[in-house]
Amino acid sequence: MNRPIPGTVQVAVRHILSDNTTGVLTKTRSITWRDTRYRVRRPASGKHTVQLTCSACEAAVLAEVRDEAGTRRTTTVLRALAALCVLVLVVAFGYAVHEGGKTLPEGQSSPVLFPISIIAIALALIAAPLFFAKSLRYTGVSLLNAPKLHGIMPVRN
Repeated sequence: MNRPIPGTVQVAVRHILSDNTTGVLTKTRSITWRDTRYRVRRPASGKHTVQLTCSACEAAVLAEVRDEAGTRRTTTVLRALAALCVLVLVVAFGYAVHEGGKTLPEGQSSPVLFPISIIAIALALIAAPLFFAKSLRYTGVSLLNAPKLHGIMPVRN
């Protein structure tokens, strides 16, 4: 089994071989690819650029690798944003239920914050899972330049 080595990160250079969509009413997408795994050394501080090679077509792929502290910091920020979205969701939902349940006298409209709370609920429902999922997938390696049909994917240990 591939155990993590301190000071490194494992990524895969992915080459898409085919991308087919079939069906009329119910569409099915089928993607096949070949990937090559690399273990990339992290810099002591900051970030540096590495060149990886696709094994399927020998194309050069440039990636940027961040240090462990920067990667940990970014992951923490993403999780804090997800938690903040959950907090906004709870507060906005409580306010919307409180204000939405009131019977207003004729001619009086809902407070301005009521539609804002509804919008905040919708945005938080979308943003919280996205921030959290991104924090789980973030490895500190990002694609800088690659030919079409290539990508860099994190490898689970």
